Amino acid sequence: MLYRFVVRHVSRMLYLCHGDLMMPQETNLVNLIAKFGGSDEKCRTYLEHLKWPEGPKCDLCGSKATKIANRPQYDCDSCHYQFSVTAHTIFHDSHLPLWKWFLATYLIVESKKGMSANQLKRTLEVSYKTAWYLCHRIRKAMTEVNPSKLSGIVEIDETYVGGKKRYVGRGSLEGKTMVLGAIQRGGEIRLRVDKGKKATKNALHHFVLETTTANTKRLITDEAPGYVGIADADTTHETVNHRAEEWVRGDVHTNSIEGVWSLFKRSIVGSYHQISTKHMDAYLDEFEWRFNQRDNQYLFRDTMLRLLASPKMEFKELIEKSA
Repeated sequence: MLYRFVVRHVSRMLYLCHGDLMMPQETNLVNLIAKFGGSDEKCRTYLEHLKWPEGPKCDLCGSKATKIANRPQYDCDSCHYQFSVTAHTIFHDSHLPLWKWFLATYLIVESKKGMSANQLKRTLEVSYKTAWYLCHRIRKAMTEVNPSKLSGIVEIDETYVGGKKRYVGRGSLEGKTMVLGAIQRGGEIRLRVDKGKKATKNALHHFVLETTTANTKRLITDEAPGYVGIADADTTHETVNHRAEEWVRGDVHTNSIEGVWSLFKRSIVGSYHQISTKHMDAYLDEFEWRFNQRDNQYLFRDTMLRLLASPKMEFKELIEKSA
């Protein structure tokens, strides 16, 4: 409720100050191109209004700043620090035109199953390395640093991604990555990569505590033994027995989280084709942001605000070996 109030309040303030910058999602790709027209100047102006709705302010001391003539930069009236709207953001030091950033962001948030770096490479006419780096920077901005916990009726399940090998039975977990998921009925999802190979009691209970409030009304899972004991005085635990081909019993089911797994795996098969365990969390963050904002008509604008609030991401961070 607090999140929705803040979003509505910020949206109202942005509308009062810059009504044309709201850009609801009926603004399709054609309208987006028509609005910015491949112009970095228009893109920069849009970012400036988003970042400084009350006028430009210094990134260091917060004082008002004055536009420098004939340059896309500002000079702080107090400390005289010179900066641009992209300084200290994910855009910092990027040689890619801003209008390509805008187009890539729109395509990623509007593609229900995601968009591969190869597809962006062809669409934006850039190298694969540039497209791959661009995708990961946008995903980085989508990451929820302190996500709120779920409550009410919450479905929890686990799935295994990757590791497909020839001549190996379906029950084998060799090379697979376990992903844990929780969804609040009619609400948001929380997805996590677990380094363990099996859904142990410790891993499942820790995930439940991490993603749900103490007074969650109901937790619904399958019959996996690791979930035993997650109920308490405020929370009931109900299960469906998939092994006995029981999928629904009244309103007891895990169909919502199963639908999330289906959509995520379709994005791998249809868009990415394969993703590494090292970057699995990043793909899950992108999927989680897009799913949780599925009813947000200002998704493009809110994603651009995320990009402005995210620090610079070095390429070497992506290619260094996992710890």
